[in-house]
Amino acid sequence: MDILPASLRDLNGLRRLEHSCFLADAWPLLDLIAVLTYPDVIRLKAMNGEKMIGFIAGDPRPSEGVAWIATLGVSPEYRRQGIASALLRECESRINQPRIRLCVRISNQAAIRLYQGHGYLTIDNWQKYYDDGESAIVMEKVR
Repeated sequence: MDILPASLRDLNGLRRLEHSCFLADAWPLLDLIAVLTYPDVIRLKAMNGEKMIGFIAGDPRPSEGVAWIATLGVSPEYRRQGIASALLRECESRINQPRIRLCVRISNQAAIRLYQGHGYLTIDNWQKYYDDGESAIVMEKVR
């Protein structure tokens, strides 16, 4: 597995990955184009040969002193192999903000455990954040 910068050339691979990871929560096409083209976004892909098996995007917001992990996904057949952790560590290493935040479904216990293992703590709960009405936990890591 290699972790490499992602670009607009990865749009089709990212679309496939989003749909396999997030189903109803998959980002629409315009959001995917945005995350692959906005100038300050940190975007990394995990590759197994020619196949994108993971993706992470970090959104630094220097004026707020915080960065957001906008998305982190790993193909279901490649989960529990350390790929999400590797992507998260690499993205964090490129972020210069003292605080990093993210949102996760309250029911996604595997992701919550992953983030807790990397030093993230729950700081808020956003009620009915997702389209289906489920709440999101906001987590933060202070460095």
